[in-house]
Amino acid sequence: MARSANTLELSPKHRIAGVLVPIFSLRSERDQGIGDTECLIEFIDWAEKIGFGLVKTLPVNETGLDNSPYNAISSIALDPCLLRVTPEAVSDLSQEDYERIALEMPSEGLGPDRVHYQTVKTHKLELLKAAFASFLARAELNPASGNPLVVFASENADWIEDYALFRALCDTNGPDWTRWPSHFTSPRSARRYLADRVGLNSAIERNIAFYKYVQWQAALQWEKVHNHAAQRGVALMGDIPFGVNYYSADVWAERDLFLADWSGGTPPDGFFAHDEVIRTIGQNWGIPLYNWDQMRGDDFRWWRRRVRLNRRYFDLLRIDHVLGCYRIYGFPWRPERNREFLGLTSAEIAERNSGRAPKFFPASDDDPVDAAQNRASGEVLLRALLDESGPHRLIGEDLGFLPPYVRESLETLGIAGYRIPQWEKTAEGALADGTSYPRLSLAMYGTHDHDPLKSVWRTMAEAWSGGATDSGSEFEAFCAYANIAPPPDARFSAEVHTALLAALFASNAWIAVLQIADVFGWEDRINLPGTSNDENWTCRLPSPITSLHLEGTAPDVSNLILRSGRSRPQDRTRGGFT
Repeated sequence: MARSANTLELSPKHRIAGVLVPIFSLRSERDQGIGDTECLIEFIDWAEKIGFGLVKTLPVNETGLDNSPYNAISSIALDPCLLRVTPEAVSDLSQEDYERIALEMPSEGLGPDRVHYQTVKTHKLELLKAAFASFLARAELNPASGNPLVVFASENADWIEDYALFRALCDTNGPDWTRWPSHFTSPRSARRYLADRVGLNSAIERNIAFYKYVQWQAALQWEKVHNHAAQRGVALMGDIPFGVNYYSADVWAERDLFLADWSGGTPPDGFFAHDEVIRTIGQNWGIPLYNWDQMRGDDFRWWRRRVRLNRRYFDLLRIDHVLGCYRIYGFPWRPERNREFLGLTSAEIAERNSGRAPKFFPASDDDPVDAAQNRASGEVLLRALLDESGPHRLIGEDLGFLPPYVRESLETLGIAGYRIPQWEKTAEGALADGTSYPRLSLAMYGTHDHDPLKSVWRTMAEAWSGGATDSGSEFEAFCAYANIAPPPDARFSAEVHTALLAALFASNAWIAVLQIADVFGWEDRINLPGTSNDENWTCRLPSPITSLHLEGTAPDVSNLILRSGRSRPQDRTRGGFT
């Protein structure tokens, strides 16, 4: 399937404003317990009316049991949970099947409060199976008409064959491929085993075809979304996680690309002081490390494919944890073993792990020679990704404790990095003025991993009101950034809200993005890193998109965008410039 012809021209010469919303959070009158592609189309229309030129999403690949979009079970396959599965959206689904399956599903798992992933996924896959059965019946009746599914599968054979086999085997053996029978431990051995078992092979072959069908329907819906956004003059920004789930189709099918006995993460830091493991051991994300020698050997084929296929549906791509392209911290154990090593020295940890202890890959940046080599190897990878994306289409998430060369390297490559105003300091320790941000950057008050703006303000204000010296000066500096005096009551008022949004839009950064919570002044958080519970990745908007009104709940964002010079080209005749 070729990339959509409706591709927007984007250039750092013209600053734009964007809004971040997780697709799962969106609501419509007819959604099925989770935001979906049709909800996103409605949201694009909403964003266009406000004046946003960009809508940013989180990753849209198929999630695993933890529901995190940053821990997908495929680096390519699109998440069926995010599809609209109704007779109008999937032409093979009959109204009769739709109503029958709806009656069989527990309605309490499909409500508007939070996303109940297991219920949603079960429901949508049942609907898609009914649609698939109808598709097969029609194809058998009209064999001469050509089979578009066969065409789609052929065009995507380099990934979908192994993915569909993996998903079919998950259905019969569970999601943990490390516990599968030995004859299913690789695509080659699985196909050899199935070839001699006609009955089993036939059942699994049908399931393989079903998962190809799901991906075909997903591609059709996402192409529709991209075309709609382009027609509205709104760019879509996707997200490519640095890692992939250990229990993914990728690791199962291409074991040689991964160092599966090492888990990527970050070293200990004080940022998450509340978490004993992160504070003393570090963040162990559980993602397998990459075999960079193997990946360089085929010119980063696996990485190039991720970018190329994501560009079918997104105009810009955020590379999550871009630091990992240069070097990453690794653990010689899976996350579930973290607490075994609390309180141990590095030598004691190594003694329990066959001489291995957490370390940086390829090396730390302590030695200047190693730092130079880390930078050089990262730039080789990122240049390959730029070959696939085109210039100024990649955004590097360069937050956290960075070696000094990372931002310089991204600038040299022409990749925009992040600027979080409350973290950007001058040499004297003051907050940097937004006009000093490099044009090739993305400014926002926080990502999906951080508190929304109102919570940031409240935390600083409470410390200031309580007389905390350091926090008090931070609060005063934050007010200065927004060109306001600290309000006596430290309240997050409409005036404060407006000033903070205006300050972000006034920055020199090419792209200024607000979380949807920051538009309205909400405090709903998307994710708390290091946490796995029923709250993470489940928050939904308080009302359907068509009922989202700015009046009385948020600043005049449209006018702020116009006055800042971030309006879309077609909006510039509306007036409002200064």
